[in-house]
Amino acid sequence: MSRPLTFKMMDTHAGGDVSRIVLGGIDSLPGATVRDQMHYLRDDADGLRKLLLFEPYGIPEMSVDLIVPATDPEAAAGYIIMEVMGYPIYSGSNTLCTATAVLEAGIVPKREGVQHFKLEAPAGLVAIEARVENGAVESVTCEGLPSYIDTYRASVHVPGLGNVTYSVAYSGGFYALVDAAELGFSLVREEERRLAECAHRIVEAVQAERGFSHYTLGDVGPLPFLHFMGPVEQVADDFYRSRSATYVHPGVICRSTTGTGTSARLALMRHEGSIQPGDKLETISLRGTGFIGTFTGTQQEGPHTVVENTITGKAHVLAHTEVVVNCDDPLVECDGLHHILAARQG
Repeated sequence: MSRPLTFKMMDTHAGGDVSRIVLGGIDSLPGATVRDQMHYLRDDADGLRKLLLFEPYGIPEMSVDLIVPATDPEAAAGYIIMEVMGYPIYSGSNTLCTATAVLEAGIVPKREGVQHFKLEAPAGLVAIEARVENGAVESVTCEGLPSYIDTYRASVHVPGLGNVTYSVAYSGGFYALVDAAELGFSLVREEERRLAECAHRIVEAVQAERGFSHYTLGDVGPLPFLHFMGPVEQVADDFYRSRSATYVHPGVICRSTTGTGTSARLALMRHEGSIQPGDKLETISLRGTGFIGTFTGTQQEGPHTVVENTITGKAHVLAHTEVVVNCDDPLVECDGLHHILAARQG
């Protein structure tokens, strides 16, 4: 019998989306930047993602964040995001969870009051503001990626649904944005399975019809996300609220509304002229949890008006665990894993 392999992990959640933070037990990854290290994991060591997101250790609705040393001297730590769809360069909920985890683990010393630091995502530096009260991380505000509308009110024929109107935003990934009411949804928890089935059909239809290219990143792969939009309620002069649901292809409805989904919605609202800099949008999930997106300004990038924004939410620690990886277990697949675990453990 081979010796079991172990690594340390902190399970967290923000808005209901579980992020599994890997804190130790993984060898240093090659790469001059966190983005390069992400590419190494994706291409040569995908076993870690598969291990923690599928049976017997996890489920596809979870995410994994691997803490790595920052390569930018301004950052306190780096992190690589892993999801069922692969390796996104940025995620709001994962950033909220990672920021909380580095504070709780002591990687960034936790201080009472408001403190600021930076993390290095595959997308680059992310500014973090954390509010600590009585030793607890009560909220985290992180930069959302600059977001813009790529396509406004296009139509695609979807088998079983007919013609569906959608817009496309980029906010860390390309999002199809659809009106929930037009598709017969009220965005309540009982609709979760039907929402996933509906979104799967729409994303498949959009992917079959066209691709999308970012103005600096170029081709970032097939469109992976869809965001169902509920009606917008104005609750104050500069504050709006909307029920929402984010789908990740294939098959996952997120527990939270997601940070990137909220950023995409801000980009659409600015495109339609319904919000101004300084305005806030709270997106409310099927489970009643919320993230607050703040529209902070715009910049021009070629033909695109890019929306600058922040996302505010709270992450909770669920567990501190030492994961035991026994490669003799017939349910455990260790391919793509040995070479990043074994060197340190003999």
